[in-house]
Amino acid sequence: MTGSSGEVLYLVVCAAGAAADVGRLVGLAQEEGWIVQIVATPSALDFIDVAELERQTGRPVRSRYRKPYEPKPPRADAIVVAPATYNTINKFAQGIADTYALGVLAEAPGLGIPVVVLPFVNSALAARTPYRRSVEDLRADGVRVVLDAGGSERYPWERALAELGGRKRTP
Repeated sequence: MTGSSGEVLYLVVCAAGAAADVGRLVGLAQEEGWIVQIVATPSALDFIDVAELERQTGRPVRSRYRKPYEPKPPRADAIVVAPATYNTINKFAQGIADTYALGVLAEAPGLGIPVVVLPFVNSALAARTPYRRSVEDLRADGVRVVLDAGGSERYPWERALAELGGRKRTP
């Protein structure tokens, strides 16, 4: 699925070192025609340049539920979670919606919205049974979890969009 005029990509950003470079993925997505909406976990706000991302996307960075008088954001046509932390992956798999970002993710599989997750998890946490089980559970829900980042020494932002290729939203 390549973004065409009007297609909205939600980019869920978690609190991990790679988050500081998320503007790179924003630019790549915009080159493919996506309208990008950043959704940050509360902790991720300390890892990203909110003002710069708002300038780059032309949209507010969302990290909390909207107030009744605030406008609704556009509906996502696809979602990328990058960088995805151990905590977010496990909570997403369990359907825990204790933040705005997790609420968005909890609904996505049930709405047929394609979701790609690029983990940013160290080897000790990745070896844990809860994490491995969460990856299996997410995949069973149709979520694309990319564990083989291709051995790159840098975070594979490009892989997120490549994984959306050919994925269509279920009506």
